[in-house]
Formats: sequence, structure tokens, C-alpha cells
Amino acid sequence: MHETILVTTDLSSGVDNAVEYAIDAAAASDATLHVLYVIDAEAYSSYPGDEYVHEFEGLEHALEQAGREAVESITERAEAAGVETETVLRHGVPHEEILAYADEADVDLTVVGSKARSGEYRRLLGSVAERVTSMAERPVTVVKTPVED
Repeated sequence: MHETILVTTDLSSGVDNAVEYAIDAAAASDATLHVLYVIDAEAYSSYPGDEYVHEFEGLEHALEQAGREAVESITERAEAAGVETETVLRHGVPHEEILAYADEADVDLTVVGSKARSGEYRRLLGSVAERVTSMAERPVTVVKTPVED
């Protein structure tokens, strides 16, 4: 059914169920699982850098390191399930980079995680998952994870 499946991570608790879903779907379809982490350029470009943030050299480097660790962890889980993987780190606006990568890699299915939160909370902040699903021209599955507000 699917030859390529993309799963995205943002290091939040809302992606755990999505990762499991994507690994299971890739294993069932004998698909390659692309694991993507987007370093949010707006997060580090707006930071003045004059405060201690992290044990690494700066916020951008810390985000890159965290992203590398996240995709490596997912890759290990996928490979343990017999799923071939490709890992990708990109810089930019998360929903834009997810959509661009899905097109560039000719992805058959994108799997994104979302925290199941109240409508009021979501109206105030929006979500990357909502942007991806509303703007995607390819199939997207949103896997929700319940969390407390």
C-alpha cells in the first residue's frame, strides 16, 4: 500500500502514539520510514543569546542535538521492528518544512502527532498538525495523544 511513510517529531509527549502508529504501518506495508525533526528557525532566531540556555554552545545547537537524539531514538525503535529508515533534520518553519519534505521525498503518507486538548486551548495556539493537514496535498494521518491541560 505505502512505499514511504513520513513521521515527524517535535520531542513532545504528543508524538509517542504517532511514532508507534507510523512504525506499525511501515512494518505492515514494508515501507521505508522517513523520520523528520524540524529545528524551528523562529525559536532560535528570536533568542538574543545573551543568557545561559543549555549545556551546548547555544540554543540552535541544543535544538539540533535534541533533534538528532529524537530521530536516532525513533530509528532504533523502527529498526528493531524490521523497518528501514531515513532520518532528516531541517531548519525552518515546522509545517512548511514537513510539507516540503513530503513533496521532495514523494511520501505516500505523513503521520503527525497531536495532543488532544480543549478547543479553547487549540484556538489560542493552533498546531503544526492542523496546519499540515489543512495544507497538505498528500495523505496525512493525525494520531492524537490525550494530555491534561
